Amino acid sequence: MAALTNRLLVISLDCLSAKDYPIIKKLPNFKRIFKTGSFIREVETIYPSLTYPCHTTIVTGRLPKHHGIINNTLLQPGNRSPDWNWYRRNIKGTTLYDEAHKANLTTAALLWPVTGKAKSIDYNLPEIFANRRWQHQIIVSLMNGSPLYQWELNKLFGHIRNGLHQPELDDFVLESAVHTLRTKRPNLMLIHFTDLDAMRHSYGVYSEEAVEALHRHDDRLGTILDAIEENGDLAETTIVVLGDHAALDENKAVKINVALRNNGLMTVNGKGKVTDWKAYCKGCDGSAYIYVKDKNDSETQNKLKKLLHDLMQEQEHGIEMVLTKDEASALGADPECCFMLEAKLGYYFIEDHFGEYINIVNLHNRGENDKYMLASHGYSPNKQEYKTFFLASGKGVRTNAEVPFARLIDIGPTLAKLIGVDLGKIDGQVISELLEGD
Repeated sequence: MAALTNRLLVISLDCLSAKDYPIIKKLPNFKRIFKTGSFIREVETIYPSLTYPCHTTIVTGRLPKHHGIINNTLLQPGNRSPDWNWYRRNIKGTTLYDEAHKANLTTAALLWPVTGKAKSIDYNLPEIFANRRWQHQIIVSLMNGSPLYQWELNKLFGHIRNGLHQPELDDFVLESAVHTLRTKRPNLMLIHFTDLDAMRHSYGVYSEEAVEALHRHDDRLGTILDAIEENGDLAETTIVVLGDHAALDENKAVKINVALRNNGLMTVNGKGKVTDWKAYCKGCDGSAYIYVKDKNDSETQNKLKKLLHDLMQEQEHGIEMVLTKDEASALGADPECCFMLEAKLGYYFIEDHFGEYINIVNLHNRGENDKYMLASHGYSPNKQEYKTFFLASGKGVRTNAEVPFARLIDIGPTLAKLIGVDLGKIDGQVISELLEGD
């Protein structure tokens, strides 16, 4: 397959919404891309619309049930800080960076989700954090990415970071990206910025803090564009700026596991630790999986069905829909669940099995890195005003084309066509309206 471009730079602005278009179209550096590029006004995300499943869909063109990343975190009942889907080995099938590597293209990734220990990424700073008290963040990163490359970045720019706090983390990623563009000049580069997502979680979708993050992203885009121009690579580079999901405001955290515990479906010892479970609610923020430990336990499944439907009948319990495993699978979610819940507007799910069934969230109790949030995602892509956005410019991309609608599963095959590789079996299709000669 002939490539349409020599260099592809994919910049993910986590939580970029279609509703942000009126703001970003006026910002100076976004305008530099809009001027010669094309965009998709509304991109339908996946289910559940969480960062790790979404970013895996972007590089595979497949739904979560097919690529295997069905949640951000792993099913570890009772663990207050479950491990995340950090590792490339958890993805089923191939990825954009795997195929680029096979085609002898140089690859780089900066905090792109689910890239831990990815052998096909030449310069890899994976998104992974120290999740145990005895772990050190830098060591964990070094062990799961490209050690010498990361050592170089930390030596040059480590002083910018403030742990995982934003906007310092994205400022570190920016300097690392510019350095990589100048010194490594990769053919495929994936960058994940999370400043906007962090601000929306902490302060709300349309908060002043979120708008400020959009302006910071514009400044970051300008720095990246300047670096590409200074390299003399602009004519040979395709630049893609995209979102993975939007977000919705909420202020009520629902603890389904409290109801499961109260109905004898979970056993907790005197210290509050889960010692056994028949059913468990695995949160996805705006949605939630319900798993049963024994898939042949029809008694538990019937009890669950009645309990969940009873809860749904009460407005204040926050459940909009109860989906069967087949209905969840039809939407692309995990076919191994027993049920899937969709939250009502204003609600989201957390995994706690203690305390009140619902916690009211506000600025005073949410905490900067707390489980309590003022906006979240994970909701069904069918929710109103919940689309994300896509913008592209450069070699292989048409000038000033506006595509009204596409799906997140269509982005992978479109990116693959730009660099001339094949993702194999996919759920999406190439967005031909964006590409020159297509």
